Amino acid sequence: MNPVTVVAAQAQAGAPARWWHRLPDGRIQCDLCPRDCRLHEGQRGLCFVRQRLGDAMWLATYGRSSGFCIDPIEKKPLAHFLPGAAVLSFGTAGCNLACKFCQNWDISKSRETDRLQDAASPLAIAEAAQEAGAAGVAFTYNDPVIFAEYAMDTADACHALGLKAVAVSAGYIHAEPRREFFAKMDAANVDLKAFSDAFYRQQTGSALAPVLETLEWLQHESDCWLEITTLLIPGLNDDSAEIEAMARWIGAHLGPEVPLHFSAFHPDYKLADVAATPLATLQRARRIALDQGLRHVYTGNLRDAEGSTTFCAGCGRALMRRDGYALQSYAIGPDGECPDCGRHLAGVFAASAQPGLGNRRIPVRLARA
Repeated sequence: MNPVTVVAAQAQAGAPARWWHRLPDGRIQCDLCPRDCRLHEGQRGLCFVRQRLGDAMWLATYGRSSGFCIDPIEKKPLAHFLPGAAVLSFGTAGCNLACKFCQNWDISKSRETDRLQDAASPLAIAEAAQEAGAAGVAFTYNDPVIFAEYAMDTADACHALGLKAVAVSAGYIHAEPRREFFAKMDAANVDLKAFSDAFYRQQTGSALAPVLETLEWLQHESDCWLEITTLLIPGLNDDSAEIEAMARWIGAHLGPEVPLHFSAFHPDYKLADVAATPLATLQRARRIALDQGLRHVYTGNLRDAEGSTTFCAGCGRALMRRDGYALQSYAIGPDGECPDCGRHLAGVFAASAQPGLGNRRIPVRLARA
């Protein structure tokens, strides 16, 4: 690609990307995630949105989104971070995993960045969240790790306006960008897709170990509030022994207070022939995790009154009741204390529950940047 063509391509490519280096053979290597994509001129990484143009890496989706919506924060899902709050949610295109069961495959597997019709600067996004009365912005739908520069700049804009930044991620990221990325986030829900490296290799084209490293780093080395979600897929990662091993690892390595969400799979993408997850499977998984000592275990994507309720780990009082994503009752103080026994509930809480959206999802149109 000649210099004039490179400059023209860069003008259309979004913004310069970080975390890469040159290799002796002339290629450049992306250092964002454990895939370590090595690229010749014009090539894109597996995520599709990080591209070599000239002698640099560029992020094609900076400033471009697949759409904006106001969501309840419970939908992320986060149960112990500003319960009842609304967040402005958005994603871009692409992903650095290759999950056969992706529930947002039309976005995360997109190879057409031109479909990203909603364009907005970080400041415009933060201002739109503020105008909508949202508590902050959630980077979701596809993994924000791959558009880290855009998400980080948006998080800075949010913080300047007193808003929060939330990441919904698979946690597949190298140590240096992980430190910089999550330093900008106030809360994260990380997908722990299974507790089997074979599952990660066969179903996601990745590995388990880097995700476990991210979880331990987030819990012990960062100020970012952490919750975990596992999508249970019948016959693939719903074995009782595997769930038990995962719960034991969470308790031993992260602590029993980290909220764990078991979510129901529905047939989609390359697993369209696999049955949907029955409620009984979620309830069984929840019982196993509680029996292993985890204190806050939830079920999601299916209505389950008990599995969506937050109970005091001391006296058993129902502190927050939910119907789907709708917060129906709220009985905790601003520091998370139980009004009956005074036990502290781990999390980030406001002085009172936010009015919330119930189960609604409200599309938002931002002015073009």
